[in-house]
Amino acid sequence: MQRLFLSALFSLLIISGQAQSEVKRPKLVVGLVMDQMRWDYLYRYYARYSETGGFKRLLNQGFSCENTLIPYAPTVTACGHSSIYTGTVPAVNGISGNGWWDKEKMRAVYCTEDKTVSTVGSSSTLGKMSPRNLLVTTICDELRLATNFKSKVIGVAIKDRGGILPAGHSANAAYWYDNTNGNWITSTYYMNELPKWVTDFNSQKIVEKYYEKGWNIMYPLTTYKQSTADDKSWEAKPFGAVFPYDLKKFIGKDYGKISTTPMGNSMTFDFAKAALTAEQLGTDEITDFLAVSFSSPDYIGHTFGPNSVEAEDGFLRLDQELGAFLNYLDLKVGKGQYTVFLSADHGAAHVPEFMEENRLPGGRAYIGKLVESMNKGLKEKYNLSGIIVSDDNYQIHLNHPLLDSAKAVKAEITEWIIQQLLAAPGIDRAFALKDLNTTPLPVRIREMLNNGYHPARNGDIQFILKPGYIDAYSTTGTTHGLWNPYDAHIPLLWYGWGIKKGKTNRETFMTDIAPTLAALLHIQMPSGSTGAPIPEVLK
Repeated sequence: MQRLFLSALFSLLIISGQAQSEVKRPKLVVGLVMDQMRWDYLYRYYARYSETGGFKRLLNQGFSCENTLIPYAPTVTACGHSSIYTGTVPAVNGISGNGWWDKEKMRAVYCTEDKTVSTVGSSSTLGKMSPRNLLVTTICDELRLATNFKSKVIGVAIKDRGGILPAGHSANAAYWYDNTNGNWITSTYYMNELPKWVTDFNSQKIVEKYYEKGWNIMYPLTTYKQSTADDKSWEAKPFGAVFPYDLKKFIGKDYGKISTTPMGNSMTFDFAKAALTAEQLGTDEITDFLAVSFSSPDYIGHTFGPNSVEAEDGFLRLDQELGAFLNYLDLKVGKGQYTVFLSADHGAAHVPEFMEENRLPGGRAYIGKLVESMNKGLKEKYNLSGIIVSDDNYQIHLNHPLLDSAKAVKAEITEWIIQQLLAAPGIDRAFALKDLNTTPLPVRIREMLNNGYHPARNGDIQFILKPGYIDAYSTTGTTHGLWNPYDAHIPLLWYGWGIKKGKTNRETFMTDIAPTLAALLHIQMPSGSTGAPIPEVLK
């Protein structure tokens, strides 16, 4: 009997020792990226955020990096999501824009396009996507490697690039929205058929339910004191001139309009909750990762601008839903058992006409029209059609096979284009990219352009817009993409397991997020990581 007792005691001690020797990690990491969230939104609407909402909970109970910057240009969606999760810049991870001109294929390439895979969950071509254009690992890949691929990783976003690029190469799944039919889809890169829970979700026709409700403001219009009037000439009008917006007319006809409403966020939360529950994320001792991107703030911001009632109402609703999502995590995973970070892929410029109305500098530069004009001028001057093939990512790409076959003097043509750019309204600088490191520029701007430069995926001539100017694709709304603080200063909030309470105004960078997660999880940083952990954040 004594021998049996001693044997049992010895076994218990061994099990206890093993438990104590295991690396401590949260059950779940949740990455939340708000597509087009300026840092100042945290405080611009602070008084209106709910005490039970998400933003105040993260700000007051978690850790805020108040001076987090994007260290590269162009500041666009694909680059932002990639850099957050890889811990490095486009010069290393290869995602140099939402798309770029491929010099070998002589065509524009979309950041997540993959013609070798097929759509799963729809008959459309919108699922022919994968992370193969991403040249390095993500923090999600490293978590999978660290747990011998036992961790589950799932990416979710309306935009394909918002779900695919964060989840990485080895993800169990990434899902995105098909605006041709209202379904959530994936590709054969991940699986050959949708899980039952996804088909069940799609069968609910949730988009139509949101369309039935329409979009009206949460509070009386007079309380939206951080916004301009409801009807401004510089706002696009996809739903009508003023609130309330009747969305019933889009049922069965236009599944894309939901992205430009707060209900796009609602639908994303709905799907993220369904994924969390069905895939049993965070239910065992092996850490899982849920990467969620909210695309609707970007659609709303582009359409109506940062100072609109639509933008303010969108963030007030987002705040409440974020709070409800954190409560859901408390319920499903357990309080103190998960870690959350919240950031953004970029900010946005004020609408130029808003700036003009308030006697502030800014304007629209119509680069597309300028390129058309320059190509006409080059045709007249050199008798060659289509010398400029692209102006992606604030760069001019030349048709090198054409110029080579014609034995044209590239230096002369390059200089002519530069002079045309410099004479155009709204353009501050223009220079050959080969001269980037010798052209007089502020150090910060030079660093950002170098960090955004990938030789195989970048152009011949760089141009920089004047502060407050945007590369306009219409006469309404706004955009982003430049080095300026309104585009490059983003929120970074941390909350939950392993996170201190507090804030820092020390300069931190988007590329520090993945290394900080690696330190928290005691795993290797992504393969191209150039950022550094933020020690103030971690317990």
